[in-house]
Amino acid sequence: MRSLVVGDIHGGLKGLQQGLERAEPQAEDQFVFLGDYVDGWSEAAETVSFLIDFAEKFDCIFIRGNHDWLTHRFLKQGEDNPMWDMHGGTATKLSYRDLASDELQKHLLFYENLKNFHIDDHNRLFIHAGFTNLHGPQHEYFRNLVFWDRTLWETARCLDPDLDLEHPNYPARLKLFHEIYIGHTPVTRLGSTSPLNFANVWNIDTGAAFRGPVTLLDVDSKEYWQSDPVYLFYPDEEGRN
Repeated sequence: MRSLVVGDIHGGLKGLQQGLERAEPQAEDQFVFLGDYVDGWSEAAETVSFLIDFAEKFDCIFIRGNHDWLTHRFLKQGEDNPMWDMHGGTATKLSYRDLASDELQKHLLFYENLKNFHIDDHNRLFIHAGFTNLHGPQHEYFRNLVFWDRTLWETARCLDPDLDLEHPNYPARLKLFHEIYIGHTPVTRLGSTSPLNFANVWNIDTGAAFRGPVTLLDVDSKEYWQSDPVYLFYPDEEGRN
């Protein structure tokens, strides 16, 4: 069995489908999706419908991203804000405009059942963004931080690679888990379109919302598969550029 972690998608369904096709899913594989299924390209609702169907065939764990949280609030409560519109919300609203009411109910259930994080049997943490509590995300006082935080990634990036794990200056948060898998902060900000690893933190957000691909990574072998840059599938759109 492979454990495959999937980075941010941002409504780029065609990129997700191509990435999955290249990974050649097997019936016994498990998929952990790191969130941000929507907000960006035009196929937000279509992406969620695809994931709901995909989960009927494969073992899937779906993590909640900040964009999923914003979309859920809009769909359930009509909550809207200009900042969300500027960062992909407009495309998502258009995608949901003609969704049938019975399908919308399935989507609302999907959003409600998203997990804030997942810890597997090998003490590997899967979380959209990060956490700040020194005892782990399950103790986070402000629970929404797990899909907004960037300090975990910043800490891992700044850590001296020669610093021993037992050194008193070693960040306590990084000692809690064997490995940590995140999305949220595109690695394209560092000039990469491949997954990046600092300390024990792996960032799988390869910039699908902008000019990068959707990425799937095998957490055991670290082999990964990618779509073409997602923007190529939507030549008449701007995504979140």
